[in-house]
Amino acid sequence: QVQLVESGGGLVQPGGSLRLSCSVSGVTVQYTNIAWFRQAPGKEREGVGCMFVIDGGTSYADSVKGRFTISRDNAKATVYLRMNNLKPEDTAVYYCAQTESLFRDNWNVASEYNNWGHGTQVTVSS
Repeated sequence: QVQLVESGGGLVQPGGSLRLSCSVSGVTVQYTNIAWFRQAPGKEREGVGCMFVIDGGTSYADSVKGRFTISRDNAKATVYLRMNNLKPEDTAVYYCAQTESLFRDNWNVASEYNNWGHGTQVTVSS
């Protein structure tokens, strides 16, 4: 059974940084696709970025490109989301999600993912 547990959220000022962690169990992290999504109040869940199993490559939403980076520590079975230059509009609950099979162009489609964590709150405010 695949389990995902997010951590690292919190309150940060605009321009600040946070690193979120997604601890993965039940599947070998380097042999599966892991994505980060976020959901702000009153808004749909949106894809933030994804690390692909096929080549370890990544894709990001335009809104976070150049500010957010996904990385992975295979030994710790953990995927990270490093967020720099945070903006108030980044405020949301952040989720990690997992799927074995993924069409690359659909990385930001929530229904493509089988397993989800419970989320961690990120609030960007002065």
